[in-house]
Amino acid sequence: MRHDLGDQVLLNVGSGGTEVCTALVQGGPWLPARVGEISGPCLGVAADFPELTIILAHPSVPWQDEAIAIATHKANVFIDLSGWSPKYFPPQLVHAAGRMLKHKVLFGSDYPLITPDRWLADFSQLDLPADVRPLILKDNAARVLGL
Repeated sequence: MRHDLGDQVLLNVGSGGTEVCTALVQGGPWLPARVGEISGPCLGVAADFPELTIILAHPSVPWQDEAIAIATHKANVFIDLSGWSPKYFPPQLVHAAGRMLKHKVLFGSDYPLITPDRWLADFSQLDLPADVRPLILKDNAARVLGL
């Protein structure tokens, strides 16, 4: 089921009918700044709709600190790692993913632009605790999406 919330799209995902907003895209260095600015209202949306699961798509410079702060502050906000090879993740994202956000970061490869094999090989090189890797690769998404 789809719902429109302004420029955002809400989808019912998972066996539990979990509503997830995945269109609050953080953007990236190749996108115009106006696209990345979408993340700004996310804190208000997360506060106004605490029952809504929000997944901030793509690591993003210069908005990564904002994404980390929002995901840290709001229980219903998560970060997915699609769109970039892990070798290009900002250091603060790797640090947060391995510690305070270890239950709030989700795998994503951006296939076919980044194949899962390449993504996983680059991910294996990150300085992350061994117990965090299965959380990011599977367990967090299974829990968040009700799978």
